[in-house]
Amino acid sequence: MTSHVVDQPGPTLVIHGGAGNVPSRTGEEAEKFRRSLRQAFAAGQRALDVSACDAVIAAVTAMEDDPLFNAGRGGVLTANGTVETDAAVMTGDGHAGAVCCSRHARNPIQLAHKVLTDSPHVLLCDPPERVCQDWGLEIAPPEYFVTQARREQLEQVLARRQHAPKHGTVGAVARDRYGHLAAATSTGGIVASSQGRIGDSPVIGAGTFARDGVVAVSCTGDGEAFLQGVVAHEVDAQMRLAGQPVDRAALGALTDEVSSRLTGHAPATDGLIAVDSCEQLVVCHVSASMLAAWPDHGEVLTSV
Repeated sequence: MTSHVVDQPGPTLVIHGGAGNVPSRTGEEAEKFRRSLRQAFAAGQRALDVSACDAVIAAVTAMEDDPLFNAGRGGVLTANGTVETDAAVMTGDGHAGAVCCSRHARNPIQLAHKVLTDSPHVLLCDPPERVCQDWGLEIAPPEYFVTQARREQLEQVLARRQHAPKHGTVGAVARDRYGHLAAATSTGGIVASSQGRIGDSPVIGAGTFARDGVVAVSCTGDGEAFLQGVVAHEVDAQMRLAGQPVDRAALGALTDEVSSRLTGHAPATDGLIAVDSCEQLVVCHVSASMLAAWPDHGEVLTSV
């Protein structure tokens, strides 16, 4: 278990690019991820002057546009060689929007936000191209999302020359100057999954959750375990009902609701980020590594 806890009052943003079992990235690969994380963090930080919701959407949008991450362009491929994306955003006032198996909108997190702002619904499955266009969103053809690296990865997995990783999600949590919280999560899912598979990311309470006065959470890891453990909401419950601070609540949710379900399975690939309503942020993972960026008294720290 690795946990970074920082006392950071006032407007605060934390982002992640997924957890995994790469013990350490070095050299050029590490620098690519650090640069991408800093760029996404900067995009979110600029929007934080507007609101926590704007900040998390801006940060996640930047990561969706970056093929290094498993979200948007560069998302992993299903067994049929297609990209199906999931995304969710929730604001601390209790409103949320989400999409699953999305195939048309260039940025799934922006589509999820439109579900929140422009529809009476919370979760839509593969909204058609017409709906995306009516909402003013940029449409991308199927080939936009597929990269050569993901094609090769799928070939390796299908040939059983590579283990299918169950991780690779991006997310952001934020607290703005008004004290409002927001969380956003986006993913391409897992390699070689069945078409129509849905993980925890677009499910409010499982992979994404925010409540003003308590906490905002974005998760990454084994989606099925996070779904069954309702992990993001569990962090909120431990803080709100048991009076736990955010770092202990995050640790408790991961160990009680995720690690306990995966005993005897492949090495853990799970983590989460969270900010509370007052002054603390946490980056917590039980995996060997986690891509993340967070502020620490004027500096932006990254882990790769």
